[in-house]
Amino acid sequence: MPTATSPAPRKVSRPRADAVRNRERIVAAAREMFVEHGPDVPLDEIARRAGVGNATVYRNFPDREALVREVVCSVMDRTAEAAEVALAESGDAFSALEHFVHTAADERISALCPMISSTFDQHHPDLEASRRRVEQLVEEVMRRAVAAGQLRADVGVGDLLIAVAQLSRPPAGTDCLRGDRFVHRHLQIFLDGLRAPARSALPGRAVTVQELRAC
Repeated sequence: MPTATSPAPRKVSRPRADAVRNRERIVAAAREMFVEHGPDVPLDEIARRAGVGNATVYRNFPDREALVREVVCSVMDRTAEAAEVALAESGDAFSALEHFVHTAADERISALCPMISSTFDQHHPDLEASRRRVEQLVEEVMRRAVAAGQLRADVGVGDLLIAVAQLSRPPAGTDCLRGDRFVHRHLQIFLDGLRAPARSALPGRAVTVQELRAC
């Protein structure tokens, strides 16, 4: 009587290196053009800037929402990684907080994240996972900085995220490139104001992430 044999394990195919590079180029080009022109920029323009064909864009991203979502997730992930690396290398929580704030500005997170809340599904699992990672990391870094006596205790995660979003936007009436030269200067002024000991009492109370999401 023949005995049953287990099927041979299937090989998990890995994407080719050129396919990975093409996807990375598409995401980088889309990030630039979404910041410059908003989420409605033609996909063929993104393909042209990325140096790939239209079919390559649609092979990686079946629709505009998938591409916008990938861009925003990648920006949030890189921003979180910058803070994680800074914390691991120095052990200094306030330094990690500074890395997060300045990287968020460089990644144009304030220009990209509103595209999700106003245009696409902001509750997609990938977005929720990236958002939670950023929020939990910032909350932990701020907690450590308060415990170390580096950060004033009356500031919440929501306060930080609101300020970063506001200060990293170009001033009204200026374009992105001309406004950029002020961003890091003003963010550092804000960060210096977060240091302990505090010189004044803040009006109201610290803003939580939950309150920020409810706005």
